Amino acid sequence: MVMADYNYTEYFEKEVLRKRPYLKKEWCIRVIENPLKIETQELNRFRFWGIIPELEGKILRVVTLSDKKTIHNAFPDRGFKP
Repeated sequence: MVMADYNYTEYFEKEVLRKRPYLKKEWCIRVIENPLKIETQELNRFRFWGIIPELEGKILRVVTLSDKKTIHNAFPDRGFKP
């Protein structure tokens, strides 16, 4: 995992991390690099899901822009279905 390979939208930096201060950028990158599932989303974005043991094994959903390297949103996904 090389954090320098990833970017973050202003929304992620200012809103997501403020609303969810427990989130770590490393977790987002881990999910992108080792996803349980990937889906294409509207507006050329991608959804990635992965297990985060540090979040008591919860599933984290990470949304990226079309380059799959710019992180836009992340949150625990209680409704995840594999």
